[in-house]
Amino acid sequence: MADMNTQDQASQEMGLHTEQLSGRNQQVFFDLDAEGGFAYEDSFLVDFNKRGEVDAADMDAKQVNIRIRELMAEGYGTIVLKNPGAKHSLAVGILNKLNLIIEGSLGYFGCGLVDGPNIRIKGRVGWSCAENMMAGTLVIEKNAGSTFGAAIRGGDLVCKGSVGSRTGIDMKGGTILVGGDTGAFSGFMMQRGRMVVCGNAGKNLGDSMYDGTIFIGGEIQDLGVDAVPGELTDLDRQWLTRKLSMYEMVPEKGVDHFTKIVAGKQLWNYDNLEPTEKKIIL
Repeated sequence: MADMNTQDQASQEMGLHTEQLSGRNQQVFFDLDAEGGFAYEDSFLVDFNKRGEVDAADMDAKQVNIRIRELMAEGYGTIVLKNPGAKHSLAVGILNKLNLIIEGSLGYFGCGLVDGPNIRIKGRVGWSCAENMMAGTLVIEKNAGSTFGAAIRGGDLVCKGSVGSRTGIDMKGGTILVGGDTGAFSGFMMQRGRMVVCGNAGKNLGDSMYDGTIFIGGEIQDLGVDAVPGELTDLDRQWLTRKLSMYEMVPEKGVDHFTKIVAGKQLWNYDNLEPTEKKIIL
């Protein structure tokens, strides 16, 4: 039993949690005992070998998103989106298994509210890419704007270039991987999940983070409130190597140089502190 407790503690220190969150606003979307398991009631049965294309050159965002849904309804499991033209709010609300290849760049709020698709973007993305992502994978070949992965809850969100400020703000789960640098206030109010930045981090990293883990491979300009260094364990090194290898992002010098940042947990009972104690923490 002691070994099991030690393993649970070590996994939680990495940002891994198995317990179900509770609260008045929690809703059950899937019945694990029902036929279909994790699938939404209105999801489509698609064939990944069936390939379709959408040319977005003369379409607005609503038309593009409707067309993607129509192709999924017809059983297309692989869709290539051409000429996105950096339009805003493309490929949002996809609650289905799907291989989506985007040949170009997206504007603001691209691929938000997705749950299940595997998406590859060959260009850049603007602000708030993959906001509230629930599951699946999303890989951006170039750079991303600010609030990358805001409130992400699950899946792998990958940017092989650099990202802007407030990356992973209000992050609630999942994994964010960045090949380059990240801006100020990354990990702000982070609640769960893991963020890996192979390059440098800007000011106030992990400010007011409640839980979760941040790994930085380069320099950290400074830490935010209640963000503190943690011990990089062998388990961390194994996980970093395995996860970065999946996306061909392992640095030449390996992962031993990464700095681990965790929550100091002084804000956990902030409302119960005396005014003088609050001043000390802040």
